[in-house]
Amino acid sequence: MTNNAITPSRKRTLLLVPLVFAFAGCATFSQDGGFGSIEQTAQARIGKELKWARTDADREAIELRVTELLAQPLSVDDAVQIALLNNKGLQASFFELGISEADLVQAGRLPNPHFSMFRARHGDEFKIEQAFTFNVFSLITMPQVVEIEKRRFAQAQRALTMQTLSLAAETRKAYYAAIAANQTLSYTEQVRRSAEAGAELARRMAQVGNWSKLQQAREQGFYADAALNLARAGQAQLAAREKLTRLLGLWGERALFKLPQRLPDLPELAKDLPEVEQLAMEQRLDVQAAKLETEALAKNLGLTRTTRFINAIEFGPARVLEGQMSEPYKRGYEVSLELPLFDWGTAKVAKAEALYMQAVYRAAETAVDARSEVREAYRGYRSSFDIAKHYRDEIVPLRKRIAEENQARYNGMIIGVFELLADARAQISSVNSYIESLRDFWIAQADLEMALMGKPKLSAAPNTKLAGTQAAAGH
Repeated sequence: MTNNAITPSRKRTLLLVPLVFAFAGCATFSQDGGFGSIEQTAQARIGKELKWARTDADREAIELRVTELLAQPLSVDDAVQIALLNNKGLQASFFELGISEADLVQAGRLPNPHFSMFRARHGDEFKIEQAFTFNVFSLITMPQVVEIEKRRFAQAQRALTMQTLSLAAETRKAYYAAIAANQTLSYTEQVRRSAEAGAELARRMAQVGNWSKLQQAREQGFYADAALNLARAGQAQLAAREKLTRLLGLWGERALFKLPQRLPDLPELAKDLPEVEQLAMEQRLDVQAAKLETEALAKNLGLTRTTRFINAIEFGPARVLEGQMSEPYKRGYEVSLELPLFDWGTAKVAKAEALYMQAVYRAAETAVDARSEVREAYRGYRSSFDIAKHYRDEIVPLRKRIAEENQARYNGMIIGVFELLADARAQISSVNSYIESLRDFWIAQADLEMALMGKPKLSAAPNTKLAGTQAAAGH
């Protein structure tokens, strides 16, 4: 504490106080909360509308739009649009923007000033000290801190954009899976009816002695397997529809939405993407986010090195009274400075450097994973297309010709009804396998599209167990 008179230079210093508070007051919240960039990316990448339900008017608009889309059987684009508007988890994540922006605004504001007062009395003698100080060091470091928070805010925007795109991709996959499950259930029911007819005919023929117990047991076995497969198909259909319902954020009567009866047809040609890795490096948001995090930590490391010795400097006007209460105050200023006697800031710098190097290697890992994931997604897409095309152009038509020939042979009494029923089961199984291969193709396409924009949740390789079922059905 000093009681020197205020010099002109000190007066100029004190005059900076209003400017400091004026500068700090410039940090305000944006009108859209940073949501505009996410909206623009969603529109540009997937052509869909986004809305952040922050007000009753926003929520009412979402309700009207969802009701409008649910009034007819859902297309895949309608399903994605409903999910992006109505998914409660996504809406909750949007408020991460509010949290991040609050940190950004807070970084642009100085800490509140401090007022301290000391008062002592001995008889008629008084000692009173009053000081009004603010953190000058915060003003010095404010531009760097604000820049760091801007980067973090941008990173939050990218993360939410990626979550939005991921939800769109998962909704597409769930949509195709739900339709395929409906079709599979329908065809499995046909197999069960065919097996039931064969079992009933075998029972009657065995009763009159025209059918052996082995043959009857075989038909009963076909029927038992078909009934079990129907139960499994029913459970799979329920699970697939409920997954889609959760992604759409629907409940109650709205959960009774309608889907098309069949999957979209296979396109004539598959996409040819020879530069798929380069596209992923240019477009993937997780790669960009990793770079952003690394840059932010590098900036933070520079700040940490700057502040390793000095953590706080407080400066402000002060006045002191010593003696009688009638005596004038002595005016001056007070400076408070933390001295690095025990902590020289080396631990902070070491932590910042470790965090930075960790981010560097994670960014490299992200790039390696992105290349691998997009290769896997593209190969899965092409192989799924080839498999579905083979079913469509070879297996299903072949089974149909066999069925027509067997029908002619049955009409000519060359084969019996059991051979005809077995062939019908085999034909239905081949159609069911084509449905599953078509479903796998559309899911693989959704995975590929997501792999070009961000980290995908790649689906498992197509299941080949139906080959054995088909063979058994045709036995």
